[in-house]
Amino acid sequence: MSAAEELLAASSLEVSREGARMTLRFVGAWTTHELAHHDAALRNLDLQGAGEVAVDLSDCSAVDSAGAWVLDRTLDDLQRRGLTVSLVGHSAAVETLMKTVAARHVECPPAPKAENPLAAVALRVGRETARISQESQDLISFLGLTMIVLARSLTMPWRIRFKALINQMEQTGLNSMPIVGLISFLVGVVLAYQGADQLAQFGAQIFTVNLVAVGVLREMGILLTAIILAGRSGSAFTAQIGTMKVNEEIDAMRTLGLDPMEVLVMPRVIALVLVLPLLTFYADIMGLLGGAVMATVVLDISFFQFARQLNDAVTVSTLAVGIIKAPFFAFIIGMIGCYEGLQVTRSAESVGKQTTRAVVESIFLVIVLDALLSIFFSVIGF
Repeated sequence: MSAAEELLAASSLEVSREGARMTLRFVGAWTTHELAHHDAALRNLDLQGAGEVAVDLSDCSAVDSAGAWVLDRTLDDLQRRGLTVSLVGHSAAVETLMKTVAARHVECPPAPKAENPLAAVALRVGRETARISQESQDLISFLGLTMIVLARSLTMPWRIRFKALINQMEQTGLNSMPIVGLISFLVGVVLAYQGADQLAQFGAQIFTVNLVAVGVLREMGILLTAIILAGRSGSAFTAQIGTMKVNEEIDAMRTLGLDPMEVLVMPRVIALVLVLPLLTFYADIMGLLGGAVMATVVLDISFFQFARQLNDAVTVSTLAVGIIKAPFFAFIIGMIGCYEGLQVTRSAESVGKQTTRAVVESIFLVIVLDALLSIFFSVIGF
């Protein structure tokens, strides 16, 4: 006999009938390994004409918790069909086990009804709208709180933590220079190359300098720098403050009488407001340098010619547009980074979620504000 045949022979289910009385005789070991062979037969019993069912366990050698659950399920199913059910030949141990299983029986919840796709979409849109509305209100409230604490810090400078401020300036400004410089240089190269390729069709390659200068100084320099800092420093603010909240360090600060807004938020916001204009100027220089290098290689324009055309192409106001935008962008990035950090709950998943939201919201608001300021400067002719 094979191993599979021995397994099947270890237990069996015998069904017999005498008029309206049906007997289910469980033979052998009714344990986890044996149940799969008889589960289908128990579920598909032919009960036509039966009024009484006797479950005989006199020849059942062993019953474990899984077997007791199957027996309890079978008895319950037969009773629901209106049959009279009796359990005979069982030992005290089996009775105790079946009572324990029955006491812990939990009904499976019904399968959820299929939702209308249009209703599901409408429900999701409504929930997201309510969430965004509530979050906007909270963000505006945090903006007001930040402005109040900032005004208090500026009127009482001794409340500013200068060591933390200088450290944040180093982290957000000095340590960002390599990546900001590299990206700005490459953007200048790309603008010069693409501009020269298009302007060559009209024999106006010299105006590539104008294209690079205006594009970098008014838009690309500040916008790329702000996006880099949003991804680099804004996310770091959220992760740092969020981790402190998970570790209950912010609660400890409040217990000691320290204001988290002054200790954590102000140094980061002020540092970013101070360093972003400087980084923007640095990015402008690197972008123009990249354009000059590409103009020299592609157009055979010397640096002196590039500088002369640059002097004719731009004015101080062209440079000032990007520099004026910088503090506004910096304030938004720092405020949102700190706000999302304070929204972290006590889980590592929440830290990652809020960090992602901080980056997305910062970049979105920076681009929206950049568009509004560009329209404003265009209207006033600046």
